[in-house]
This record gives sequence, structure tokens and C-alpha cells, in this order.
Amino acid sequence: MATESTKHTEQPVASASDIAEATALLVPATTAGMPPTAQLFWAVVASNGVLNRGFGTVSSTRLAVGQYQVVFSHDVTRSAYVGSIGLTGSVGASPSGEIAVVGRAGVPNGVFVQTFTSAGAPADRAFHLTISS
Repeated sequence: MATESTKHTEQPVASASDIAEATALLVPATTAGMPPTAQLFWAVVASNGVLNRGFGTVSSTRLAVGQYQVVFSHDVTRSAYVGSIGLTGSVGASPSGEIAVVGRAGVPNGVFVQTFTSAGAPADRAFHLTISS
């Protein structure tokens, strides 16, 4: 199994057009906890980066092998991100693997997702992502 340090990969820089598109419908977060408009957002994304379904999800994009950007309709910088490897359908057996989720650098309503094989090598995997915001 790979160590944490061998799995760490830097995010590619967000382009100006990615930032402009992602922030067009931005709702600001608060520093005092959950705002009165608190919501639960989610996305189901295919291994090729195509958004299969979601709630409050604007777009999803495959950036490189095992790297994805998922953009939501609200600022998610102070949110909780939970991801899991999983199929886009409701039945079947998903390939095993690992997932890491973190806020998208430069995109306040974006999440950066990395997926790996069980051995820690970057790999395209379908996933489910939930944001508590």
C-alpha cells in the first residue's frame, strides 16, 4: 500500500475561464458556522468526468488521470467534503480504490477529487461526492 506522501499530488492551476465560470452564481459562506441557507449538495460522477446526476452541482470535469473538478452553485470553502468510489448506476460492483477530496484551489465553489487504485496509483474511478454546506 502506498504511503500518504506518495499519493499526494498537486492540483493543476485553475484557468481564468474555470474561475469565472465557477464563480458566476456564487453564494458567500459565513465564518460563524452554517448559514440559514445551509444545504446538502451532491454529485455522482463517471470515471470520464461526466456528471451523471447531482443536486446543486454546476459541472464536473476530468482534469487528468484520476483527477477531477466538481463545481457547485454555492461557496463550499467552509464545508465538509465526503467522497466514495462508486458506480454511477444503482446496481453492480464497483472496482476497488481510494479517493481524496479537498477544496479546489482558486475556485471557492469547487472541489478537487483524486481517485486511485487500491495500490495507490492514480486511476479513473467513478465516485459519489457529498458536500455539507
